[in-house]
Amino acid sequence: MPLAGCQHYAPLPLQTEAPLAPSLAAIPDMPKRPLTVSAVAALAVTRNPDLLAARAKAGVAEAQLVQAGVLPNPSLSGAILPLLSGAGSVPGWNLGLSQDIKALIVLKPKRRSARDSLDQVHADLLWQEWQVAGQARQLAGDIVLGERLCPMLERAYELMAKRYGANRKALEAGNATLSTLAPSAGALQAARAAMLQQGQAQLASRHKLNALLGIAPDVTLPLADAIDLPAFDPIEVRAMLGTLPQRRPDLLALRAGYAAQDEQLRVAILSQFPDLVFGASVSSDNSKVISGGPNVQIGLPVFDRNQGNIAVARATREQLNREYAARLAAVTGEVGALLSERDQIALQLAAARHDLDEARAAADRAGKAFAASTLDERSFVDLLSSRFSKEQEVMTLELALFDRQVAIQTLIGAGLPAVDTLGFPDPGANGAAQ
Repeated sequence: MPLAGCQHYAPLPLQTEAPLAPSLAAIPDMPKRPLTVSAVAALAVTRNPDLLAARAKAGVAEAQLVQAGVLPNPSLSGAILPLLSGAGSVPGWNLGLSQDIKALIVLKPKRRSARDSLDQVHADLLWQEWQVAGQARQLAGDIVLGERLCPMLERAYELMAKRYGANRKALEAGNATLSTLAPSAGALQAARAAMLQQGQAQLASRHKLNALLGIAPDVTLPLADAIDLPAFDPIEVRAMLGTLPQRRPDLLALRAGYAAQDEQLRVAILSQFPDLVFGASVSSDNSKVISGGPNVQIGLPVFDRNQGNIAVARATREQLNREYAARLAAVTGEVGALLSERDQIALQLAAARHDLDEARAAADRAGKAFAASTLDERSFVDLLSSRFSKEQEVMTLELALFDRQVAIQTLIGAGLPAVDTLGFPDPGANGAAQ
């Protein structure tokens, strides 16, 4: 049947409920054990709602590639001319078939442009996967490191609460004064504020991670205590800066987009030539005289020689050229800046750890001196507070160092799918560098 190859309409209703997993059991292939940081990143790439939507763009680009490769249809014309008056004896008729030749001339560059555009979509999608995996790594690592900080803050609060309670009872019994109670009261409030702030930060990080994974916010994702990220070597990272244009999906996407626009410029230049339609026709007049033969139709490029479209295509290619150069400069500068920040934090962390050892020793000596009544309450509380503050400072610097390392590894693609998984050749930076 002629209609067998035709497309048919089918409705695609919108979802009426948010596509969030209500529990861990609702997630396919969810491991029973706590997830490592790498496992969380892999789960995010699979389940992230924004990535699922972005993957649909690849389907649109594939459809556009199909459209670009379709040959233009020929045109069929015909007419029946009944005899109205005159010497004729039969109705006249004519029949013609024609084909637009210019559409065939620009077919190949249009197809190449669509292919490059599809490659750009795939590279953009891989770059977005890198970003989602990096966010998942950072959030999961922040939560794990935060869980290590929470017990220390709770111990500080419990100790300060114990000191405050003892001093309050002494005050009520008339064995202490307000000046004795004030240091422990201030230290208690500071410890409580730090503990509550950390709890809020942990909850916010878990909510962000759940949103990234497409999980309801009230679901608690079990995380392993170990952080299994690729080994970080600053020297190796600096050596890899020169190869970033061949390994970064966003740069590869820009080059593919540039190649697509370059083909569009070719299409615009080829389209400046006159329209050309070839065909053939046959006709019969009212006296049964039949004639036929080829015919040609040529557009006269008097006013429009496609100057406007050529100018737009050329300017767009120049814009993409500059955007690629700007992104290339930003890429190198961004990684270099993060490496410098990471080195600075590493030095600060080493100094803070050294100070922490001294603060712990001082707090231990203060505890013994206070028990022997050779140290006053204010000095004892100050030394304890100094120790807990230094503990918190060390863990904060460890978190900052971890965040910088995750950001650098995301930007260079450490432990992430390489661009050779895209399945298309590197369009090269030769055109973009001109």
